[in-house]
Amino acid sequence: MTAPAQETAFDPGMAATRATDAILRDTLHGPHRGVVVDSPPGAGKSTLVVRAALELAAAGRPLMVVAQTNAQVDDLVVRLAEKDPELPVGRLHSSDADPYDKALDDLPNVRKSAKTADLAGLDVVLSTAAKWAHVKTDEPWRHAIVDEAYQMRSDALLAVAGLFERALFVGDPGQLDPFSIVGSEQWAGLSYDPSASAVTTLLAHNPGLPQHRLPVSWRLPASAAPLVSDAFYPYTPFRSGTAAGDRRLTFAVASDGSAPDRVIDEAAESGWGLLELPARYTPRTDPEAVRALAAVVRRLLERGGAAVSERSPDPAPLTAGRIAVGTAHRDQAAAVRAALADLGVTDVTVDTANRLQGREFDVTVVLHPLSGRPDATAFHLETGRLCVLASRHRHACIVVCRAGVSELLDDHPSTEPVQLGVTVKFPDGWEANHAVLARLREHRVGWKP
Repeated sequence: MTAPAQETAFDPGMAATRATDAILRDTLHGPHRGVVVDSPPGAGKSTLVVRAALELAAAGRPLMVVAQTNAQVDDLVVRLAEKDPELPVGRLHSSDADPYDKALDDLPNVRKSAKTADLAGLDVVLSTAAKWAHVKTDEPWRHAIVDEAYQMRSDALLAVAGLFERALFVGDPGQLDPFSIVGSEQWAGLSYDPSASAVTTLLAHNPGLPQHRLPVSWRLPASAAPLVSDAFYPYTPFRSGTAAGDRRLTFAVASDGSAPDRVIDEAAESGWGLLELPARYTPRTDPEAVRALAAVVRRLLERGGAAVSERSPDPAPLTAGRIAVGTAHRDQAAAVRAALADLGVTDVTVDTANRLQGREFDVTVVLHPLSGRPDATAFHLETGRLCVLASRHRHACIVVCRAGVSELLDDHPSTEPVQLGVTVKFPDGWEANHAVLARLREHRVGWKP
C-alpha cells in the first residue's frame, strides 16, 4: 500500500517571494507591454511598487510612477528614499499652495517641481494621474508603474497612456470601483467605457497580458483572512501571513461587564465582534449607533490595550492613532467625530470607506452600511465598501449594527438592470453581506442602550 502524500506546510514568505519574482521577471524581461498584479488587502502593494521601481532604475530604465492621490505619491516617495537614499527621485506636483507633504523637504535625494523639465534625467519621477494628464513629452518613458490601478478610471489611463511604452499595473480588485460624479449608463458594456477601472478596460483590449496575484496578506490576521478571502476574493484566494496565536490583543483593565467591554473582549479573543442594537429604522446618523461606536472606542483606550505581533515581541500600546472608525457616509463620520469629542477622545481616525482605502490599523470599529436602513440600495450593497471596512485591521474588527439586516437583504432582491456586455462582479452584495453577517453572528453581543 502506498503511503498517503504528506501535505507541504504553507510558507507565506516563500509564496510571496515566488509571486514577486515572477512579477519582476515579466516586468523587466517579458515581451508584453503591460503586466497586471491583483493584490488582496495588506499584501504589500507599495512594497512591490517600490522594489520594481528600484530594480528598473538599477537596470538603467528611467520610469514614471502614477498614483491616484497626493498622499499615495508622497508615501511612495518616502518609501523609495528609505530604501535607497542615493537614488535621484523627482516629485512632480501641482501649482497649489500646499501640493505635497512637507516631510519630503527633509529628503536630499528628492527634487520637487511643478514642471516636468526641472525633473528631466532623474531615475524615477512620481505624480498623480491628474497631474500626469497635463504633461507633454517628445519621447515617452520606457516604463511606468501604475499604483492602485483599480481605483483609476479608464479615461484617466487614456489621458496618460501616451507617456510610456510599458507599464506595471498594481491594485486591489476587491476594493471600491472608481468614482464618477456623472451617470455612465450610456457606456455600459462598451469596451471604451470611461467609468470602468483602468485594469478592466486594459484587459478588455489586451486579454493576453500576463496577470499575477499576490497570495499573502501581511495585514489581516489568521482570524480575518479566510472570511475576507471567501467573501470578497472567491476567484483569487489568499492566505494570512501569520498563524493563529502570532498576534495577541490584551487589556490592563478588566471588563466592567458592559456590552462595549464584552464585545471588545470577544474581538480580542476571536478577531471579530458584533455589537448588535435592537432592530429599528433610523436616520442615517443613528444617534444610538453613533454613541455605541464612541463608547467602544473610549473603552478601547481606557482599558489600556496592548498589541503583540510578529513585528515585535514587546507589547505595543493600543493608542488612538492605531484605532479607526469606518462608516459609509460622511455625515455619519462627522457625527462620530462629534460624539468622540464630547467624550474627550481625540486623534482617532474617523472616515468613510472611500478614504480608508489603503490604510491599516490595529483595531477598527465599523458602522455596518445597512444598519437601521429600510432598504438595500446598490450603494450600500457595493461589495468593495464592505470589503474595505472589514479589511483595515491587524488584530480585531468590531462591527456596530442594528438587528434585522439579514431579513432586510432577503426582502430586497436585486432590481438593478442587467447590462449586456458588462462583466458581472462576483460575489454580489447580497452574498458578501450574508457571508460576513453569518460569521459576525458567532461573535454577537446584544445591547439595548
